[in-house]
Amino acid sequence: MGKLKSMGVILLLMSLSACSSTQSLQEYYVDNSENPNFLSVDLPVSLLNIEEANLTAEEKEALQSLSKLNVLAFKKNGTNEAEYKAEKTKVKTILKSDKFNELMRMNTEYGKATIKYMGEDDAVDEVVIYGDNAEKGFLLVRVLGDDMNPAHLMQFIKAVQKSDYKGEGLGELGEFIRG
Repeated sequence: MGKLKSMGVILLLMSLSACSSTQSLQEYYVDNSENPNFLSVDLPVSLLNIEEANLTAEEKEALQSLSKLNVLAFKKNGTNEAEYKAEKTKVKTILKSDKFNELMRMNTEYGKATIKYMGEDDAVDEVVIYGDNAEKGFLLVRVLGDDMNPAHLMQFIKAVQKSDYKGEGLGELGEFIRG
């Protein structure tokens, strides 16, 4: 009876893993964290050194709801064009999943960006910022926090813009951003 039960558990685990053929964003981060084409950094929001004295009450609330940024940046160079295109396609496929809701698209001085989130409108689990630049590569940021909502993200973006933050203290990632 024990062997039969063990076989049943193994078959159940195999069928569960087969159901999810699409790579999750978290799996993508883990799979590429050691890839030499990528920069991978986990940052506390406090590293951004945003001066809270100059923030509105809404911006302070937004800042307090965020805890961590997981950043993955693909550094494009003269020899990795094929990898860049392949990785960009993988990320876009993951972000097209029904799990993600689009919040907004924008054009920046660095390139095009898309902001998406997972969860309900009033209970966001994770916010994802994706941007690419044909010359530099692409940047993928997972914003993690507590009781986030899309309005918080917009307030957070305003707070970062007020701070004139240019990637100081981020080393090679800061250079990628400033480029």
